[in-house]
Amino acid sequence: MGKKELVIELFDAGCVKFRSFTLKSGIVSPIYIDLRLLASRPMLLKKVAGAMASKLKKLQFDRIAAIPYAAMPIGTAISLKTGAPMVYARKEVKEYGTKRQVEGEFKPGETVVVIDDLITTGGSKLEAIAPLTEAGLLVKDVVVLIDREQGGKKQLAEKGLELHAVLKLKAMLKILLDANKIDRAKYDETIAFLKANR
Repeated sequence: MGKKELVIELFDAGCVKFRSFTLKSGIVSPIYIDLRLLASRPMLLKKVAGAMASKLKKLQFDRIAAIPYAAMPIGTAISLKTGAPMVYARKEVKEYGTKRQVEGEFKPGETVVVIDDLITTGGSKLEAIAPLTEAGLLVKDVVVLIDREQGGKKQLAEKGLELHAVLKLKAMLKILLDANKIDRAKYDETIAFLKANR
């Protein structure tokens, strides 16, 4: 599946929404990407996993690490597609059972590729990577479906991490405009927002 078809399918599935949204970063955005919906769309999830798995082919790693919660179905689908074992860092450590911060089998010193749905500024990626590195895992690469192009790539690079994105938001907007999924006013408004919030 090409990028154009994937973008249109994501839009048609309701994963790309246009209205005013407050992002985790606190920024108010005219566009919201809701990839949690992929859990209810197995065929689309399979296509997303395939596109993201293609980004893994050139990378050296021992396992993948999905960031909870949005990337858990994506990470699982990638693991099933590629055979790469998966781990994940808990958002909160349980007070019972193993009390582990990182779930899944791994050995300190192994390299993991972090998997997430999208990136905005990169702050939440750095927060999610911290428990992985504290557990002794090495992180060099982050693979996302969508780069919102709002500074995340630069912030990761400053920490020695390389971002690999299947889709970039500006290109997605052009595809949606050309396919008559959004009008010129919505396109211009969103592009202006992205330029002002890098």
